[in-house]
Amino acid sequence: MQDDALQRLMKSRSEDGMWRGSLSSSAISTAVSVFALQRIDAEKYATQIDAGVRWLHQTMKADGSWGDSVESPSNMTATLLTYVSLYAVGEAPSESRQYLNQHFHGDSEEALTQGVLRYYGRDLTFSVPILMMCALAGVTTNWKKIPPFPFELATLPQRLFRHLNLPVVSYAIPALIAIGICQMHQKGGLFSPVRQLFVPKAMRVLLHMQPTDGGYLEAAPLTAFVSMCLAEGGFREHEVTQRCAQFLIDTVRADGSWPIDTNLSGWVTSLAAKVLPVDQTSNLNLQLGGAKPQISNLIKRNATTIPHPFTGADAGGWGWSDLSGSVPDGDDTSGALVALHHLMMEDGRSQMNEVSPEVKNGLRWLMGLQNNDGGMPTFCKGWGKLPFDRSTPDITAHAILAMGLWLPTLEGKLKADVQKSLDRMFLWMEHSLTESGEGWVPLWFGDQDAADEKAPVYGTATAIDYLMSSHHPAATQLAQSQINFILRTQNDDGGWGGNKGVKSKVTFTSRALSALSHFPDNYEEARQRGWNYLYQRFEAGTLYDREPIGLYFSRLWYSEELYNILFLLNAMKRMTE
Repeated sequence: MQDDALQRLMKSRSEDGMWRGSLSSSAISTAVSVFALQRIDAEKYATQIDAGVRWLHQTMKADGSWGDSVESPSNMTATLLTYVSLYAVGEAPSESRQYLNQHFHGDSEEALTQGVLRYYGRDLTFSVPILMMCALAGVTTNWKKIPPFPFELATLPQRLFRHLNLPVVSYAIPALIAIGICQMHQKGGLFSPVRQLFVPKAMRVLLHMQPTDGGYLEAAPLTAFVSMCLAEGGFREHEVTQRCAQFLIDTVRADGSWPIDTNLSGWVTSLAAKVLPVDQTSNLNLQLGGAKPQISNLIKRNATTIPHPFTGADAGGWGWSDLSGSVPDGDDTSGALVALHHLMMEDGRSQMNEVSPEVKNGLRWLMGLQNNDGGMPTFCKGWGKLPFDRSTPDITAHAILAMGLWLPTLEGKLKADVQKSLDRMFLWMEHSLTESGEGWVPLWFGDQDAADEKAPVYGTATAIDYLMSSHHPAATQLAQSQINFILRTQNDDGGWGGNKGVKSKVTFTSRALSALSHFPDNYEEARQRGWNYLYQRFEAGTLYDREPIGLYFSRLWYSEELYNILFLLNAMKRMTE
């Protein structure tokens, strides 16, 4: 099983030396991309629009609904956006309308609008774009029911954003601008002449934030929402809109669908680097030859070298991809630092005579990201209150591992600063545990089969793995306090789901086994049952079946073809260390 997984991993490596994987096609991405292209130029993009419409029809479930990925259960967001997109081209299925009427407990505009706002709560990052698309398509007509986006605020210095109580998270500033301008264009209002004065500067901000390939965050949904609103707001021919359209054309798949993001090349390459054997005499390392220095250089090359225009984050961090639309974040920066440490080890002994500038800058970047509460957020410090900008335990534990691994090699002020940062993170981890009860809930991963969509097994197991791997006494104590949660959530078939009683999955089972592997003298029965579950999946030919556990943006699910392989190999490597 291990040899098979390793061979699959090596075969999936691209010619340039990185791993790029393959994200699942997304009904949401496809629906909004089709709609955006139609609003920009329906005749010019007729081929892509028609192919996307066919894919949406082909993937519709019997009751007229869609899930985020083809492996996902039906949900409101995917179904509503797909219905709206098909409505706009005159091909809306009646079954979909019936599904939505049941979901919203009525067929009125009020029921739809309030249902969407209620689903997403006070975070308007995704609910307002959804309602905007409904209004642009004519599914709804009352623009006044859509919460306004104050695009003018985006013209202020980024350092002030944390104090403005913006209705969206940090990565959604382009949507704030485009939607706000479109709302003003459609609704008018007493202050429109004054607000109009801010439009040129807001458009310059939008252009400044746009990556070279045109795709905001490398994500079709965000790029499509921005471009559809600009097209309807009087900027159809603007450079920003046209570059968005080109990104959508460049990223559409042969079957007419779009993934939720272009790829996770930075993330999966870091994960792959960590599961490569340390032993230089292993068969795999003999196959790799001089690949380890190449992989290390590729990772270093992807560190940001200038402050990021999107979030205002300092230079020195890493994003999830090597593409221009990627944004540096806490999890990927820690992942890169851990991978670089692993790649510079031989036979378990560090050969690092000097810490590279990329590593030093990465450590400083993490310390600059750290919130005042001591925890680590995703993209930038201090936005704080909305879910995807708050401190989160799995990202904090990952930073503890990254900093802890490099700490012994540091000197002077940098070493002292890193130690202080670690101390604050340990305190936050303890506090987060007392707030949430038993176990840690991750932010960017979940279980679509769980009633609450949460995956404390993933968050807790991953945090335990990170904490124990850091070999810090305080980290070990934290990890040991939560191992019983992993034991109690094991299912009767030996595997683990996102929580007790939720369908077992290869990904969660592998994560749980990685955590248990740090306690070799205990829990033998639980480990054996877990390995038996995985081996049965291997024998049945289902070990590598896609499992949507990625929770992207506002409750959008994705699967990544390499996750099963990478998490499995991580557990196997932990078992033999």
